[in-house]
Amino acid sequence: MNFDTWFYKQSKLLQMILIIIPFVGWIVELLVRISALLRKTNAVNIIGLLVMCFLGLVWIGLILDFICILTDRGLFLLDK
Repeated sequence: MNFDTWFYKQSKLLQMILIIIPFVGWIVELLVRISALLRKTNAVNIIGLLVMCFLGLVWIGLILDFICILTDRGLFLLDK
């Protein structure tokens, strides 16, 4: 699964749009995190996936990811 590499190849504007759309953002975030976890299994990716599964549902996680994409850091709690 290479969804995370596809996501990071997109423009910053498209990344932000995909993250901020309700429900779509949560699905995109989960796909990116699962893809990164399958490629690189470490504590940061596992904790990030577990935390964002719950915080993404209440928009806090998606807003944190939006801010991190805006500042060129990638997603919050994700080790590329």
